[in-house]
Amino acid sequence: MPINESMVQDIVQAVVAKMQIADAPTGKHGIFKDMNDAIEAAKSAQKIVKVMSMDQREKIISCIRKKIHENAEILARMGVDETGMGNVGDKILKHHLVADKTPGTEDITTTAWSGDRGLTLIEMGPFGVIGAITPSTNPSETVICNTIGMLAGGNTVVFNPHPSAIKTSIYAINLLNEASLEAGGPDNICVTVEKPTLETSNIMMKHKDIHLIAATGGPGVVTAVLSSGKRGIGAGAGNPPAVVDETADIRKAAKDIVNGCTFDNNLPCIAEKEIVAVSSIADELMHYLLTENDCYLASKEEQDKLTSVVLAGGKLNRKCVGRDARTLLSMIGVDAPANIRCIVFEGPKEHPLITTELMMPILGMVRAKDFDDAVEQAVWLEHGNRHSAHIHSKNVDNITKYAKAIDTAILVKNGPSYSAIGFGGEGFCTFTIASRTGEGLTSASTFTKRRRCVMSDSLCIR
Repeated sequence: MPINESMVQDIVQAVVAKMQIADAPTGKHGIFKDMNDAIEAAKSAQKIVKVMSMDQREKIISCIRKKIHENAEILARMGVDETGMGNVGDKILKHHLVADKTPGTEDITTTAWSGDRGLTLIEMGPFGVIGAITPSTNPSETVICNTIGMLAGGNTVVFNPHPSAIKTSIYAINLLNEASLEAGGPDNICVTVEKPTLETSNIMMKHKDIHLIAATGGPGVVTAVLSSGKRGIGAGAGNPPAVVDETADIRKAAKDIVNGCTFDNNLPCIAEKEIVAVSSIADELMHYLLTENDCYLASKEEQDKLTSVVLAGGKLNRKCVGRDARTLLSMIGVDAPANIRCIVFEGPKEHPLITTELMMPILGMVRAKDFDDAVEQAVWLEHGNRHSAHIHSKNVDNITKYAKAIDTAILVKNGPSYSAIGFGGEGFCTFTIASRTGEGLTSASTFTKRRRCVMSDSLCIR
């Protein structure tokens, strides 16, 4: 009997249901009960990794890429089932993206100077064991991306994943270690604990054998890392505005903005969170959002209801994060059509659903009197995170002015936000975007330290 799509889905769900990972034995690859034991195992593995050739490291990374492609759907379903956030289809795409476009050993380079006084090399060396804190929004994607880059640089990594995504994170960590073993590498290239807590995070951050900490998450966790006394890489919050001026292709801008905003239900930190539109084209833009891009126009009453649910008690309701537009509307008693992808409305920049990073497909539009006003409002809305921003314009001078004013790690011009990480755009993929500490889009070279080696008056053969 031929196997159809429904049967495949049933098989995958049955496999996931049998994975009682929360009760995983200590013998699972890279999984430990005690954080100190996890760090010690990663330290032992790093002694092997640091003396491996680049070819040997790349062999492991190639095996990792293959395994992630093979397990993309399982990881995607686990992420949605465990956290309740995002959607399976987009998460599958994200796993294929991270497998294909995360830089490996090709990102580790050497700089050389040769002259009358000899030869000097600048080489990228490993930190050793890196501590990493990962989010619930992109749990396995971040674990995989970090491991590939850190391993390429000669490091091993100790993860303290978000507790609400521990099953998915553990499954990914086990896969990564299996890949290493299959490629002839050591076990425990990445490790974690069965039950991550604030205490295990503190142990990791204070441990004498952890010299670099990479945190991907909200402002609180990044602040904690930067206060640890260790070298920190902080990938924190963003509230990316999408500016649309009068020279833009308005129809295309509407499509790009909604595609970016709704990708994985707006979980990526780079996604469009609000629109700032020049007044002369604002009505046209809203027209295309509603007529061609499956958006729902929320009334003032519905906006108020959404605000009370999404920002319950003045704080972001985690039960709303990463939910689709129809689910969010159902929470306020609206039975929206099946095609609805995004909730839109017009309001002032101070509107709580506009000024707050929501990570859900709610898109408020702010009207600007002219381009200078649009830039000013967008800079205010980005809140100085220096993370991501977007613009739709055919005016090079306007794009330049906005880029200088917003000063973000990422600026996407005339495209959906996800093109910034190599999906429909050029460049590599990462899920750790260190805007706060200045590294920007991290890759293997980010997780290395520069070392200068000088041979005085020798080895220049010109």
